[in-house]
Amino acid sequence: MNKRIWLNGLLSLLVVLMLGACGTDKKSEGAETEKAETPQEEVASYTVTDDRGKEITFEKTPETIVSLQPSNTEILFALGVGDQIIGATDYDTYPKEALDIERVSDSVKFNGERIIEMNPDVVIAYTTGGEVEGLATLEEAGIPVFVIQSASSFDDVYGDIAQIADVLNLQEKGDSVIEDIKSKISSVTDKLGDLDNPKQMYFEISPAPDIYTTGKGTFQQEIFNQANVTNVFGDLEGWPKVSEEDILTKQPDVIVTTVSYIPDPVGEIKGREGWDTLQAVKEDRVIQLDSDIMSRPGPRIGEAVELLAKAIYPEQFE
Repeated sequence: MNKRIWLNGLLSLLVVLMLGACGTDKKSEGAETEKAETPQEEVASYTVTDDRGKEITFEKTPETIVSLQPSNTEILFALGVGDQIIGATDYDTYPKEALDIERVSDSVKFNGERIIEMNPDVVIAYTTGGEVEGLATLEEAGIPVFVIQSASSFDDVYGDIAQIADVLNLQEKGDSVIEDIKSKISSVTDKLGDLDNPKQMYFEISPAPDIYTTGKGTFQQEIFNQANVTNVFGDLEGWPKVSEEDILTKQPDVIVTTVSYIPDPVGEIKGREGWDTLQAVKEDRVIQLDSDIMSRPGPRIGEAVELLAKAIYPEQFE
């Protein structure tokens, strides 16, 4: 993937991002894809409030869906309605069934004309807090648009799942998905126990010369917290740009990168001038992790906690 395009998408979607940051790495394709038990009987109209504070009334349970963010697409599949998605983004890569959905967005801009032609029962849109250009056009065409704001915590992710479940009239399934995530996270934290000296980690989402990392106020920081890892840039906000000198001064125990659009991200880090003085490089503790899993605020956050914890503390999972 072209680095400039990726970084622009990262910055605009997550006020840097994963963070629709969507890497090209593909994890296992065992996501839950069974068809949801959508009620067959008539349902009364119901109203759901989105993150704009806008009340949206549905006369019937939506049967066709357009998703404008990969994390929301993953939520829809986890809820069992992936087969009802008729439009998605260029970066919807998980589960594998998502690859067959027609592309109507690059995660920043969407093809409003095509979406209006599709006439979906609902569009699940995404915002980092401001107005999303083009949504009014969809609404003027009579298409219900439900907007989810970018998650900055696990609670936000759970809230997104519950909201989308409300839209699809699948509240019990939504509760089940949330409980499964919490259970996976608990199983990881139980294995970690009480670690006296958490590892000091530098987390890289964009390589030199424009180096970006993750700081506080992000759902990724919560991944780090649950995996009992200390983020050396945890005092910074959001997704800050940092210098090589800043990183060398921090002397991290381990370096984690989610960069996937250059040939050898780990080798590139190890080969930087002066970085051979870092303990993480000396001890070969430079690790590449799946970008999609680590950057999407969706149903795989439990998997993200497990992935990071196993990479940092493999002995705790033997």
